[in-house]
Amino acid sequence: MSEIGWVDNDALMADIGAAGGIDGSQWGVPWHDANARGSCSLLEVELLDGARRRLLIDAGWNRDYMRQRLAATGVDKLLASGEIETLFITHEHMDHLFGLQAVLELRPDIAICVPATFKPQGYEFIAGAEFPAAHAANQIAHTGKVFRLETAGVYQLMPGLAAVAFDLPIILGIEGEQSLYANVQGKGLVAITGCGHHTLDRIAAFAAESFEGGATLHRVYGGLHLAPFGRLAPAQEAAVRNMGKYGLKRIACNHCTGLPAVELMLALGYPVVKGSGADGSASDLYVGNGDSVAFD
Repeated sequence: MSEIGWVDNDALMADIGAAGGIDGSQWGVPWHDANARGSCSLLEVELLDGARRRLLIDAGWNRDYMRQRLAATGVDKLLASGEIETLFITHEHMDHLFGLQAVLELRPDIAICVPATFKPQGYEFIAGAEFPAAHAANQIAHTGKVFRLETAGVYQLMPGLAAVAFDLPIILGIEGEQSLYANVQGKGLVAITGCGHHTLDRIAAFAAESFEGGATLHRVYGGLHLAPFGRLAPAQEAAVRNMGKYGLKRIACNHCTGLPAVELMLALGYPVVKGSGADGSASDLYVGNGDSVAFD
């Protein structure tokens, strides 16, 4: 639905600088609403018996923007009718969480799955709270269950789909991120990320250690956190070049992967899934707003 975390990198960094830098807390940064957008994806799983089940991955940032994206993609109707069973919050960053009210307005009792590394403010926000300093508000109290995933455990959400939470420090006072692993019949494992702060190397290593047939990660979807602020540093360039060792069959990357990283992937001949470049997306070189990708 939306892979645009924010509109302008310079404006984002100015907001962070005004609150003391990346070591401060996101709950105290005076974010500008006009720059906020958010990351949010719909995952549909077709089981072997033909049944279809759906998860919403993250809730975006700007509430008005998220209302528009939910309506434009028809996901608002799926939420309201109960056809989306879980909201899977990959991590606590503002562009993945602060738009929660737009989801709860449609279904306040939806089950929410979070990494156990969530801070107290995150749980308060889910329950219904305002953080005026950060221009963050959720005025709809969540009435459903909240599931906390302890780090390093494997949680089967449904046949062929597992969630794993990773413990790591992230900027702006946030800790931990969780990913999904889907076992596609006849194809292999697909890793599904929010931002991928824990790196593709760690995601792949966990798969190899924990899943039967996990030594080969066939596909990946989501953010890979390589050039989130528009620059590809030498270490991140090395990480892109290192991706070749995995022999990925499809790379459907977006969000904080960063356009310079995607351009390098294409130059290296990686199998990047391109998008439409529509609905506000910055480029058609990756899966963007309103686009879909199938791993069948």
